[in-house]
Amino acid sequence: MSKKEKQPFIDWFLDSNGATSVAVVILGFLAGIVLLLCIGKNPVGLFTAIKQSIIGKAAKGGGWNFRNVGETLAFSIPYILCGLSMGFAARVGLFNIGAEGQYTMGMLAAHIVAVCIPAFPGQWMLCVLAALVVGAIWGGVVGILKAKYKVSEVVATIMLNYIALYLYPLVCLNMLPQGTFNKTGRTADLASTALLDNFLIKSSNLNIGFFLMLIAVVVYWFIMEKTRLGFSLRATGFNKDAARCSGINDTKAISLSMAISGAFAGLAGACVILGLVRYSKILTSQDNYGFMGIAVALVGNSRALGIFLAGLLFGILKQAYSIMQGMGIPKEVVTVIEGLIVIFIALRSGLSLVKDYRAKAKVRKEVSK
Repeated sequence: MSKKEKQPFIDWFLDSNGATSVAVVILGFLAGIVLLLCIGKNPVGLFTAIKQSIIGKAAKGGGWNFRNVGETLAFSIPYILCGLSMGFAARVGLFNIGAEGQYTMGMLAAHIVAVCIPAFPGQWMLCVLAALVVGAIWGGVVGILKAKYKVSEVVATIMLNYIALYLYPLVCLNMLPQGTFNKTGRTADLASTALLDNFLIKSSNLNIGFFLMLIAVVVYWFIMEKTRLGFSLRATGFNKDAARCSGINDTKAISLSMAISGAFAGLAGACVILGLVRYSKILTSQDNYGFMGIAVALVGNSRALGIFLAGLLFGILKQAYSIMQGMGIPKEVVTVIEGLIVIFIALRSGLSLVKDYRAKAKVRKEVSK
């Protein structure tokens, strides 16, 4: 293609993963608007709730409530971290559907340290470190099974998700100190030294976990884009056999990538128990942050910035979820929008077929001349 020749818009769109992500988000919201119109609700309420979640400004004539902004950012933390977990593995050609289990084990590790170790200044750091290590171990086991014994990471992570879910209450009820729990499944708040302190917006759950998340995003970007390790991981993801022939240890790359993925998800668990929940609890069902991380990674194209922006989007929708209830708008609309965004982004493979068809048609046209 000559310098003067411009690339057709459709070709540019098909080549741009970022443009595709923006398009599917727009399609998701358009579907939400249609759904609201079909049930006789004003779609303006949806965007009013979203506006409040982003800037804290209520409807016309209303006041400012920055608590909504703080809650939006707080909800985004586990979404982004679990998205990093899924995205890191995806860059190495793996499908880490086990972020939910790694998140649960990270939460359990942070919980145990917070309850069993006497309070001391900076205890939260030890809680976070425990969550990182246990999450990495939970993910690394899958990586070793995949690399050495060809065990499907999808099957292994699904099974480990359930093991983590039922291990959590087993440990909490039988191994933690007596009096940690009562019949309602919770007692007093965790020790203040183990909590991630609130900052800036004191009325919200926004805590220093937000800074930990930002550090994690930078670490993700730096490893993947600026290090020899990241190159070897990406090369393994593109073609494992070619990477092995080039001298890259694919077994190490796969094992290490799943361990790092698990560490991201484990950090998410620590941020939730220490920053959002803030008390001893028995986990009786999955929180689904890990599964939503899959959607975040897909929308963000498994890139650091994309995952960060996608996680913020899902955090905005989660906070808008509660605001919409006060407006008489069915909260299920948000769930529908999230589901449709995932469905549309999953149809990206269809765009690749369109791209291949156009390329072949262009070749046939040039040959026929």
